[in-house]
Amino acid sequence: MRRPGPRNDLSAPLRPADLLAAREPALVWALMAVVALLAWVLVVGQARGMAAVPGTMGMALPLFLLLWVVMMIAMMFPSVAPVAITWARSIGRSSAGAVRVARLTEFVCGYLLAWTAFGLVTYGILAAAGPLVAEHPDLGRWLGAGAFLLAGFQQLGPLKDVCLRHCRSPMGQLVRYAGFRPRARDLRVGLHHGLYCVGCCWGLMLVLVPLGVMNVAAMAAVAVVIFAEKLWRRGPLFATVVGVAFLALGVLAAVDPTLPWLLPGLTTPQQPTPDMPDMPDMKMPGA
Repeated sequence: MRRPGPRNDLSAPLRPADLLAAREPALVWALMAVVALLAWVLVVGQARGMAAVPGTMGMALPLFLLLWVVMMIAMMFPSVAPVAITWARSIGRSSAGAVRVARLTEFVCGYLLAWTAFGLVTYGILAAAGPLVAEHPDLGRWLGAGAFLLAGFQQLGPLKDVCLRHCRSPMGQLVRYAGFRPRARDLRVGLHHGLYCVGCCWGLMLVLVPLGVMNVAAMAAVAVVIFAEKLWRRGPLFATVVGVAFLALGVLAAVDPTLPWLLPGLTTPQQPTPDMPDMPDMKMPGA
């Protein structure tokens, strides 16, 4: 007598958990896109009342770091979504529900911790540059030229290549992350990946010093460059083109002192000359 064969999996109804797992990448993408969009709304709203001037724009360190983290969420979350999806799937194999959410939150916090550390460095650069430019206005273009040149060399250097390869193909590292000790593993994984991300993009963030840290157009352009470098198939070639462009801008800023549009973050705004009151017509005696 012939035994019935195994039931065809295609005819079996999908369980809710299977449906959720199938839709998880799209859900994570959507969630990170919404968070990034909200961050952009906050950044644009804050930037409206702030001019691109040298220095820290009057912000104390805690306020600057808070705004910096929001900026990093807006600029980096779209490009880090594939890694977050991959790690979320890894987490889903061993945890569910609130535990899973908490672990993914740890991963994101670790990632942002790396960028917060770089925010401290950025604040130090701004705090030092502000008084220098105020005292020696001509120094601004040399600082700006140095920032563009340094960013250009970073784009073309070996560290950029190593970190970009990690960000574009993180599977090998994520497999190694599975061997981390369970205690605070997700926080350390996020921090480790965040450091690679800083190593890949610190030059791009450095150009915000001459362009203006609160320059929304510059932030949007840098975010597009980061997204293309990490997710576009021609990302490495694009990174090289951007590096050459930075070198050209650095030379241009050094040789032409009449380019305030290129260095708004390092140009002291000109104080308007007060209008002189109209003088009454004076008549000479006997006229």
